[in-house]
Amino acid sequence: EVSIRLYKEASEYAATRGIIIADTKFEFGLDDAGQLVLMDEILTADSSRFWPAETYYVGSNPPSYDKQFVRDWLETAMVDGKLWPKTAPAPALPTDVIDKTAQKYREALARLTKNCASTCFASRCD
Repeated sequence: EVSIRLYKEASEYAATRGIIIADTKFEFGLDDAGQLVLMDEILTADSSRFWPAETYYVGSNPPSYDKQFVRDWLETAMVDGKLWPKTAPAPALPTDVIDKTAQKYREALARLTKNCASTCFASRCD
């Protein structure tokens, strides 16, 4: 019940900003008094899939503002001339993948908060 209520409120807000929250996850626990506690990150681009509403149509897989771009790159990453076998260590991400992922996150932030993406976290962290 709490998860549905949180998702519904967040998705309704996001819709006013032109974003569809395709899915997300919430993590809950109980404190020492047995009270339900929402924990961990919530409604971030790491724990949710955000789609631009203007690019979505039923049956499509629209571009997204989340970590899917990194996952897609990892599917084709080469290590020692072969596809990465999905075991540690992961291959280093190229600068362009990092920058494009950061740009997607900034764009989602800008759309959701109505801020200018060019001033939010304008430079890449090393």
